[in-house]
Amino acid sequence: MKKNKLEIDSVLFEVKKNQILNNVYLKLEAGTITALLGRNGSGKSSLFKIILGIIKPREKSLRINDVSFFNKNPSNKDILYLSQNNFIPKKLKIKTVFNFFKLDFFDFEESFPEFKNISKNCLGTLSGGERRIIETYLILKSESKFAILDEPFSQIMPVHVQKIKNLIIQSKEKKGILISDHLYEHIKDISDEIYLVANKKVYLTKEKTDLIRLGYLRK
Repeated sequence: MKKNKLEIDSVLFEVKKNQILNNVYLKLEAGTITALLGRNGSGKSSLFKIILGIIKPREKSLRINDVSFFNKNPSNKDILYLSQNNFIPKKLKIKTVFNFFKLDFFDFEESFPEFKNISKNCLGTLSGGERRIIETYLILKSESKFAILDEPFSQIMPVHVQKIKNLIIQSKEKKGILISDHLYEHIKDISDEIYLVANKKVYLTKEKTDLIRLGYLRK
């Protein structure tokens, strides 16, 4: 069975003539968890939004399964995106949201029994971290070919972090996963490939020493 593959290259992105990204290449593939690291302001979130078509760079080449996207953006069937902020409206009932994503809430309860008997509640009754868990689960369990997770461990209590890590690992067989988070140790534990945004470029790193050499980690 052929694995889904996404490639973006030749990215040139500027803001008011200030170059943010230059000649960037990145690849995602089902069966692989790909991490994108970088310091604040390096261009990580910008690259996510370029892939999604939310912002338009000066240049880019995006391909999914070798099909180029010239004048259209990827659909939700191609990519789903977990942004840094909660994205599902608070007023919606949890059961309604699971139905929209065509997922069974009871399957979610088996993984997270602490959420038992809340399916009729509105999302606004939950804490920010609890909403983060639900949104991450929905994106990873959806039928999209790829998932982009921007700071998935943000607001998550330590007791739930390992469950989220396990969920990400389980989901990679069906979809390519691109993940970014400042909690480097968690990223290192689950990632198969680690790219680093530095000096307006994206580097595929092989060892921890690469992250030190490029200024992301200290010795």
